[in-house]
Amino acid sequence: MKVLLIADEENKVLYEHYDPEKLREVDLILSAGDLDARYLEFLVTMGHAPLVYVPGNHDSYYVDHPPMGCDCADDRIIDFRGLRILGLGGSMKYKEGPYLYTEREMEKRIERLRRTIMLYNGFDILLTHAPAKGYGDLEDLPHQGFQCFNDLLMRYKPKYMIHGHVHGNYGKFKRVQVHPSGTVIINAFDKYDLNIKKDDHPEEGKTGSLLYDLYKNVSMGRRKYYPQLHGEENDDK
Repeated sequence: MKVLLIADEENKVLYEHYDPEKLREVDLILSAGDLDARYLEFLVTMGHAPLVYVPGNHDSYYVDHPPMGCDCADDRIIDFRGLRILGLGGSMKYKEGPYLYTEREMEKRIERLRRTIMLYNGFDILLTHAPAKGYGDLEDLPHQGFQCFNDLLMRYKPKYMIHGHVHGNYGKFKRVQVHPSGTVIINAFDKYDLNIKKDDHPEEGKTGSLLYDLYKNVSMGRRKYYPQLHGEENDDK
């Protein structure tokens, strides 16, 4: 599965100098925040891949005008072909406004997601805007990472954590690093191509969660026999 990661800065090759070949093989787009809604709408319209996003600290207008045609993963898990994506947007609180949180406020968001995580039997990608504390963050308050993200990674050990917020021109920039949990952390600033292998996540409907797998298998059965309800063609025709 080819996944396009984006965050913080619009890529001119994908936008102003658009070439359809750049998106032809992309299966999924993940946005880690602080991107113009029009940019996200352009990518999801011109390409064939769905776009999943979390808001950044500069995306306050998303509250009233979220990017159309895109799926918000904030405070939820989105399942794409068995790939479980948990979203926690926003950054450390340095002023008043939406998508800004203290450490305790972010902890509470995670606590409210415990049952959802249990239902999905974990998650494969943690999609955030801010980094985890000590892993790609900076010392100033606006760019500090969250300690609770470290705790989340250690407990559930997802394959990847995707974040933004710290730009490539800030000086202290690490594109890829490995967390003690084994999670590969990727800063999605600008754009980054990620190839996810089949064994990086469970097969669809085989997460190990009895209730969720039952739901997914019933859903996949409906897609097979009633493809017109899901915008798909029946292969048996």
